[in-house]
Amino acid sequence: MENLKIKKLKENAKVPARGTQGSAGLDLCACIDEEITLNCGDTALIPTGIAIALPSAEYGAFVFPRSGIAVKHGIGLLNSVGVIDSDYRGEIMVGVINQKREAYTIQPGERIAQMVIMPVSMMPVEEVEELDETQRGDGGFGSTGKR
Repeated sequence: MENLKIKKLKENAKVPARGTQGSAGLDLCACIDEEITLNCGDTALIPTGIAIALPSAEYGAFVFPRSGIAVKHGIGLLNSVGVIDSDYRGEIMVGVINQKREAYTIQPGERIAQMVIMPVSMMPVEEVEELDETQRGDGGFGSTGKR
């Protein structure tokens, strides 16, 4: 198994870690000097103070919300899932939004999201004139019914 390389860009950054031995995600922490309060609908770009190097283009890092902060406090990600490409070496930033009516304050060092490393396909792209037929065809949202 190859290693995920992590570089701290700021002294107060926390190296991502799994909450338990069986956790799929590595917790990303807010690398901020002061707390940030988000009112209803407010957004913020939260630095993590880290950069990563994935072992190859066959992997991607995906940033997901943490269920606790999302369910209890309504803090979600602006783009639903953040994608970190294998060749990106900049600081990982987490775009968050407060989706509840109550204000929420993000504390320095708080776990704000989780990063999951997953394999990705580097499948070649081919432009074609026609696609193969399927039973569903071009049936869109809800086309398969309620059950």
